[in-house]
Amino acid sequence: MFLFQLGFLDIDWLDLLDVLLVAVLLYQVYSLLRGGVASRVFIGYLLVYFTYLIVKALGLNLLSTILGYFISVGALALIVLFQQEIRRFLLLIGKSTNLAGNRYVRQWLLRQPAETQPTVPLAPILEACKVLSADFSGGLIAIQRNDDLDRFALSGEPIEGVLSRSLLLAIFCSHSPLHDGAVIIANNQIRAARCILPVSDDDTLPASLGFRHRAALGLSEVTDAAIIAVSEETGRLTLALNGKLTVGLSNNELAGQLQAYFMPPRRR
Repeated sequence: MFLFQLGFLDIDWLDLLDVLLVAVLLYQVYSLLRGGVASRVFIGYLLVYFTYLIVKALGLNLLSTILGYFISVGALALIVLFQQEIRRFLLLIGKSTNLAGNRYVRQWLLRQPAETQPTVPLAPILEACKVLSADFSGGLIAIQRNDDLDRFALSGEPIEGVLSRSLLLAIFCSHSPLHDGAVIIANNQIRAARCILPVSDDDTLPASLGFRHRAALGLSEVTDAAIIAVSEETGRLTLALNGKLTVGLSNNELAGQLQAYFMPPRRR
């Protein structure tokens, strides 16, 4: 059943649903790209594409043919131009649809016994962060949750040491050869130090946030790890979770957010 008839264009309910879904998709893509040159290029490409649709509907054959060639070639150019954004988009999708990490999938489909998430000993981490913040010593600590961090741990120096406040402070001492880069904590151990993390290319971050904060945000965009960044200039504490930074946390606020994030699920 047609809702509108405009001579050359008939619109029904499915067309409206199609337009709505496309609008939602375009908004999500723009949210992913906004803040940089990529967003302006994407908007320009959309304007050309909408112009192509209009001239095609109006029957302007010559102009629609020219724009059609441009659109077909431009699609390949967009893949090359937006390869970093496409990679980040696919990583976000894979992260949000991690079936192997879902406890219901493990229990019912994979026939694995139900397990509670292991409790992370946060006390030595919080104590070390408190000292680093008070001494204005920089630090970057990544705490594994469900996603594997092996590929990032391999980029640094293996430690495989017992998680303790003293060891963390020794690593981030300014005279230590391991103080640059990140410490990765997994399975209640300090897995590796001086690790290289992926740096976020989010252009909306303020200039006051340096490399540590961008690295913390970058890892949180592609994994479910919790990353703590301690500023060397200001001593402030920053927590990165699921692609979002929370800057200027107090010790109690940091402890509360970490405890809530790593709290084991209740048994039913």
